[in-house]
Amino acid sequence: MSTRIEKSDQEWKAKLSPERYHVLREHGTEAPFSGDYVHTKADGTYCCAACGAELFSSTTKFDSGTGWPSFTEPVNQENVLLHEDRSFFMRRTEVLCRACGSHLGHVFDDGPAPTGQRWCINSASLDLRPEDQKPDQES
Repeated sequence: MSTRIEKSDQEWKAKLSPERYHVLREHGTEAPFSGDYVHTKADGTYCCAACGAELFSSTTKFDSGTGWPSFTEPVNQENVLLHEDRSFFMRRTEVLCRACGSHLGHVFDDGPAPTGQRWCINSASLDLRPEDQKPDQES
């Protein structure tokens, strides 16, 4: 994993669309069933839309019926950071990109085998890189 990517608020606003900025930098959530990757079945690697870090493989994606792309595990646990989230009178585990600190979604312990986890991730926080495409991570 590369070093931490630091940008000012203005740099993130210039790089990201308003929707992506809201989700990734302001810890927002897109409306259920509204994201580009909810029903996507294409093969590849889901990368952080802010910095390009590899996050999830299409081989671990499943239809959770929740309205957000869901995965059983990250590509590499070192690429994500987990943080306790007590917003909205709930206690959840927030998922962040370790490289740039962007908000991705939440992880729950109600997923299928083999992990029993459901990594519920906003489409706006992801870019799907097809299998035959080389990584393009920011530095």
